Amino acid sequence: MKGVHLRFYTSESRKLHGSLAYEWLLERAKGLGIGGGSAFKAIAGFGRHGRLHEQHFFELAGEVPVLVEFIVTEEQADALLQSLAAERLDLFYARTPAEFAESG
Repeated sequence: MKGVHLRFYTSESRKLHGSLAYEWLLERAKGLGIGGGSAFKAIAGFGRHGRLHEQHFFELAGEVPVLVEFIVTEEQADALLQSLAAERLDLFYARTPAEFAESG
């Protein structure tokens, strides 16, 4: 099946509407009927402001980057992005073509 690999980049402690951004994105996608998504925490990274963020052993909730990704149909990607636009959210994302299936 052909579709989209949709990746959102945020920071660990960023909040959207009172929830952590990565949790909010996963819940929004789930509410739109998207079958799955994942959030991955980085050990280090920098964004558009050029400031390096790193995780240290004693930090509990830091500013390290978090990647939230979905493999979806074109229609699901459009619905999720339209939903975010309606909320007027400023999130950096990448959208690339993907081919996906289940093995077996």
